Amino acid sequence: MIDETVAEIQAMETHSSSIVVLKASEALRELLSREYDSLEGFERDLEHNAGALRRSNPSHASMHSALREIEQDVIGEAATVAEAKELLEAAIEQTVSKVRSGKREAAARAAETLSDGDSFVTHDYSSTVLEAVRRAAESGLELTACVTEARPRFLGRKAVREFADIDGVTPRLFVDSGMAHALEDADRVILGMTCLADDTYYNRVGTYPLVATAAELDIPVSVVGSSAKIVDGFTFRNEIRDAVEVTREPIEGVTVENPAYDGSPLALIDQVITEEGIQTVWAQSGCSIARLDGVDGSPAGVGYRSGLDS
Repeated sequence: MIDETVAEIQAMETHSSSIVVLKASEALRELLSREYDSLEGFERDLEHNAGALRRSNPSHASMHSALREIEQDVIGEAATVAEAKELLEAAIEQTVSKVRSGKREAAARAAETLSDGDSFVTHDYSSTVLEAVRRAAESGLELTACVTEARPRFLGRKAVREFADIDGVTPRLFVDSGMAHALEDADRVILGMTCLADDTYYNRVGTYPLVATAAELDIPVSVVGSSAKIVDGFTFRNEIRDAVEVTREPIEGVTVENPAYDGSPLALIDQVITEEGIQTVWAQSGCSIARLDGVDGSPAGVGYRSGLDS
């Protein structure tokens, strides 16, 4: 189960970052059925396998954080193998519950920000954005989803097929280089997220030119996801994918660049929507973690603003 999950994450067979966290955490259940001669052997195996899962995608901040938390909840906290297994099972359950509830509640908040007749642009495949749009449509809203392909793996094509199955949603598919055309009649951009770290928003490659173009056209950009994806102390390492995803045949004398993610300045984002509330980015530069504005504008937790707090 662990080896298969590592291979699946490396092959990017699972596109949603939230689902990657769930699968990586669940994969550690395999250790519960293994036999161990000592507590030290169990803890070493947990460290080894959690490390293998983290290495399957060095860019995935929320997966790294979730697996670290599971390790911390187990290693050095038990007196016997049986007790350590109980702690591991409880830690996995807690992580899975937190991710699922955060994703669900973030989608519910995002759905409330959509209005009847809205045309929105989205990029990549975000299960949280899909759930938000599905909830909004089920409440009776009519929406237009303008989806960019998200090359080279065409993740947007997968997303637009799911939008097409939602009653009340009119789906449109654009090539990535046509994002300006997608934005022409758009009311907003709504995106998922890989993570927010310090002053940077990380998401699938192609996100940066989209949000920069939206800012130039004064189209608001909202990012939606679990608060678990807002991380501190994580050094983002971009994943460079295989050149075969871009060109099936090598081109002599040409180096093919295929980064998996973009890092966009937080100043290009207008809202960050999590289960904790709607976080407004108040300025165009110098953003840093400060406080969260709730839906009604009242302080509600941790969020983003620019400059120093008074």
